[in-house]
Amino acid sequence: MRLLTRARLEATRAPRAKRAADFDRAVAEFFMRIALEEAAKGLGRTSPNPVVGAVLVKGGRIIARGYHKKAGTAHAEVVALEAAGAKAKGADLYTTLEPCDHYGRTPPCSLAILEAGVRRVISASSDPNPKVSGKGIARMRRGGVKVLTGVLADEADKLNRPFFKVMRTGLPWVTLKAAVTLDGKLATATGDSRWVTGESARAWVHRLRDSVDVILVGANTVRKDDPKLTTRLPGGGGKDPLRVVVDSHLRLSPGYTVFTQRSPARTVIATLEDPEGRKARRFLAQGVEVWQVRQKNDRVDLKALLRRIAKSGLNHVLVEGGAELYGSFLREHLADALALFLAPKLIGAPGLSWAGDLGVKEMAQAVAVKDLTFERYGEDMLLQALL
Repeated sequence: MRLLTRARLEATRAPRAKRAADFDRAVAEFFMRIALEEAAKGLGRTSPNPVVGAVLVKGGRIIARGYHKKAGTAHAEVVALEAAGAKAKGADLYTTLEPCDHYGRTPPCSLAILEAGVRRVISASSDPNPKVSGKGIARMRRGGVKVLTGVLADEADKLNRPFFKVMRTGLPWVTLKAAVTLDGKLATATGDSRWVTGESARAWVHRLRDSVDVILVGANTVRKDDPKLTTRLPGGGGKDPLRVVVDSHLRLSPGYTVFTQRSPARTVIATLEDPEGRKARRFLAQGVEVWQVRQKNDRVDLKALLRRIAKSGLNHVLVEGGAELYGSFLREHLADALALFLAPKLIGAPGLSWAGDLGVKEMAQAVAVKDLTFERYGEDMLLQALL
């Protein structure tokens, strides 16, 4: 989803409604886009909560704004209300998700809105959490607040796809990310893969890592590439996601960089082996968590692993390799989105195909993708799609 930058938004004058009391969709969408920009600041940092942005408007001007920074901290609506103080009375509140109406780590936003004397609430998405699900809207309407819903709902829904999926299925949102040649190869026949894409593409990947909760790779990727699986943004910023390595029989050495790299993020190895056994103790000594996951065909059951990830309060998983793992996610219909970088290079038949064996015998069995978009980064092309 393309969102306007704050600079562009604030350089644009909001359309003026015919009468202050009227609901003007153009005005509502203008301010909701600013709220969406606020919400996006929380990507990768709010799980298990959704990302939410809020803007308070009075007399056609923004008087306060806020976003949800982290689970356990104030929700976006409350951040904006506290910033506005007494000015919130009689204001309009634009929020990207319907306000909550239950006590969790923080009190209900619906009560804070009523206490602040907000005149009107305009929301985008409906919250699938059964603890919310229209209850906040009902309370505010009973309290005399006018509530309007569905403004830029599609754009707001895209921001919270991971949260929505966890709420509805108990599984996290899974994005497959790969960098391949034009003929679909991850590496040469010798395993050389550095570098398939250029610096612009690799910089984009680090921004993506900064916005997800988990990076997941297979044992072969660790063995061949020895990756760090950290986020490296200009100036040293960024957040490292939880790093998960799938190694069904703990055949890796604990000396690989992903296990020894210093990072605030935890590292997990998912396996079939005894988490207190001799093999596991080598990883535990490095501070690596060992998750024993049920087996499927003598390998880690990926669906069971995803459920454990979701139960750990993590909504978005980024799968970064390798071919065998990509193939498993595709065959088992466990992936939701694809981010595929195409480099202007050719390797030929001996190279390693990125998707592995999908068991496709006829064209009618091919895995279909939808909602394709293309962007250029340097010499490389980024293809994004839903699965």
